[in-house]
Amino acid sequence: MKMHHQSLARVLVCFCELFLDILLTNLGLYFVDLNVAKGLVELWTVYRPLLVIRGSLCGQFFLFTIWLSSFQDVAGLLTVNEYNHVASTSELANPPNTDLFEPIEISPAVFPHLPSPVESFPPMYPSFPATYEPVLTGKCPVNFSAISTILDKTASDCSQPLASLVGNVICCPQFSTLLHIFEGYYSTNSSKLVLQDGMANDCFSDIVSILASRGANSTIPKICSVKSSNLTGGSCPITDVSAFEKTVNTSKLLEACSIVDPLKECCRPVCRPAIMDAAVQISVTQSVMSDNKNIIGEAVHVDVLNDCKGVVFSWLSRKLSSDAANAAFRILSACKVNKD
Repeated sequence: MKMHHQSLARVLVCFCELFLDILLTNLGLYFVDLNVAKGLVELWTVYRPLLVIRGSLCGQFFLFTIWLSSFQDVAGLLTVNEYNHVASTSELANPPNTDLFEPIEISPAVFPHLPSPVESFPPMYPSFPATYEPVLTGKCPVNFSAISTILDKTASDCSQPLASLVGNVICCPQFSTLLHIFEGYYSTNSSKLVLQDGMANDCFSDIVSILASRGANSTIPKICSVKSSNLTGGSCPITDVSAFEKTVNTSKLLEACSIVDPLKECCRPVCRPAIMDAAVQISVTQSVMSDNKNIIGEAVHVDVLNDCKGVVFSWLSRKLSSDAANAAFRILSACKVNKD
């Protein structure tokens, strides 16, 4: 039993002594748990008087074992610290030492080279019509800058490459809306809701010229089958502002068309019936006169009704802002297109 304790003491003393030697020798390389070191010192203090075996084969064996494990710990510790290292500002400012981050050089051959302005663009290459200052007649007494926003929208919806393709759906409804808004804006300084024939020709020509100068197709009148006579009120018997407001229930008309809901209007229309009622009311005079002369026909009545609808649109444009009128009239056109 005594020999057993002596053998155990030899081993512990050897282990503690050699670990302390390694600790003192390699203190600058790694950190040691203080609790472990304290326990080893206490064991060394108790068992050292029993027997010291420095230099023995056992000591050399334990020295090699502890040195190997400590070397692995130091290597692992240095690896962890290497990953946890936070780079300084100067280190972050240095560029990476690799050719992967070199600037990419693009050959000029990949860019389209069009030396001559007359030369056509390659296929699928985006092209936009050039804008320019239009040449106006100077005989249209309207400040076009006041409706510049609507003119820009119409020019966009009726652009050169798309006008003939989407004429009935996009371009023509917007162009008709522009003419209604123009009539309404003109009537704000006049007692008439329409233009006289000569002035209508000049203003219509100026409108087309302005649209073409902003990139629109210059053949819009032909595409949409619209003439300057659309600004004159045609055969509608009532074109005066005062006569119109005396004949039509304007408060009901304005209430129905001030705000047009796109969903309700197409399913359960409110504004369209109000416009039709107003057009019928101002066309009745012509119908009565024609009935008395017995020359009225269904085709003539339809033309009168359509012309009077244009007068109603002109009065609404006079009362609404250009943006509100444009939104309302486009919704009405969209409902008509969807119905057709």
